[in-house]
Amino acid sequence: METTVTLAAAQINAGDTAWLLAATALVLLMTPGLALFYGGMVRTKSVLNMLMMSFVSIALVTVVWLAAGYSLAFGDDLGGGLIGDLDHAGMAGLGPDSVHGTVPTLLFATFQLTFAIITAALISGAIADRVKFGAWLVFVPVWALLVYVPVTHWVWGPGGWIANRLGALDFAGGLPVEITSGASGLALCLVLGPRLGFKKDAMRPHNLPMVMLGAGLLWFGWFGFNAGSALGANGLAAAAFLNTLAAGCTGLLGWLFVEQKRDGHPTTLGAASGAVAGLVAITPSCGSVSLLGALVVGLAAGVVCSYAVSWKFKLDYDDSLDVVGVHLVGGIIGTLLIGVFAVQEMTDGPEGLLYGGGLAQLGKQLVAVIAVAAYAFLVTYGIGKLIDRAMGFRASEEQEHTGLDLTVHAETAYDHGVLGHGAPVSSSVVPSAQKVKSQA
Repeated sequence: METTVTLAAAQINAGDTAWLLAATALVLLMTPGLALFYGGMVRTKSVLNMLMMSFVSIALVTVVWLAAGYSLAFGDDLGGGLIGDLDHAGMAGLGPDSVHGTVPTLLFATFQLTFAIITAALISGAIADRVKFGAWLVFVPVWALLVYVPVTHWVWGPGGWIANRLGALDFAGGLPVEITSGASGLALCLVLGPRLGFKKDAMRPHNLPMVMLGAGLLWFGWFGFNAGSALGANGLAAAAFLNTLAAGCTGLLGWLFVEQKRDGHPTTLGAASGAVAGLVAITPSCGSVSLLGALVVGLAAGVVCSYAVSWKFKLDYDDSLDVVGVHLVGGIIGTLLIGVFAVQEMTDGPEGLLYGGGLAQLGKQLVAVIAVAAYAFLVTYGIGKLIDRAMGFRASEEQEHTGLDLTVHAETAYDHGVLGHGAPVSSSVVPSAQKVKSQA
């Protein structure tokens, strides 16, 4: 045993481990950042519910990941590149001396857990203002096991078919994070239907400074998301870090350019959304493209996504906070453009169309996009329908009209009293709140 520990410990690189510890913390911070980003975008009456949907995802996904998710995603392939085994269910067989590459396996598992958490939380933005909180508690763990875990195995797991058989590239999560959350958000939009007043009421963000703060925290955490995916303190991490910064900047500028040309004024919401769009698009490609490629990827996402967010009004699906328009569309852009801008210096092999690689890599990227988007959409739609029939997925009209903060959580963001934990918000609303809460 002493010899085994010594040999295992010798494989751990202190610098790589220190960087991945920091990156893991950065990625976890993205979920509270997302909560603020989404929370500022909804109306006042549902801001706490929006925050809760992100925060509770941390707890739910963590339990599922430790119980079975990590093993199914990163365990040895069971055949066909579709799913891993359960040898590490409950983190069995993994201890302080277990090693993944040059970092402790437990750290790698935790790093990947933070990806799973924010992916589930991202979906909540598509269905904001109208979801039963109890139904969300059921949806998140089921979705994580049936959608996120298999797709992650396809892309990053040992023997996963997208990476190992198809040969598509995805450095930090365009497929399992961005496209999966966007396609799943679209599916739930169709299951639940539009909010009361969709297309009629303005439904403007209630707190733009909160949105900007959330976007800033997301951008900060994204460096851990992308550069941390190098799994080491090395040149690839540095390149991914710089590409991430560059794409966020051009995404922001591209969105503002469209707003200025189309609407006559650039907005703070547009700046925040543009930066996120650029960061979404560079996520899959940050480890495959040059700095020039990163600038183009971010710009393309900022411009295209600024138009894509309005598609919901033409196609009649209520994507409340533009998860489809930013994460699905941005993820598709970033994943496909790998086939155009990939350079050998970054990939150690495959090259994009502009660098002599022909159409082969672009074709592989396209197949991966279609497969993941279709799988995530269909399975999520099925999960949503089952939950809707079993317990109801959508909040009642009275709850939605009054606001989910008061009717579901018995509290509001801007009142000092909290029902059940101090002075009542108002004696006139207590009976109504208790009555509606019983329907949740």
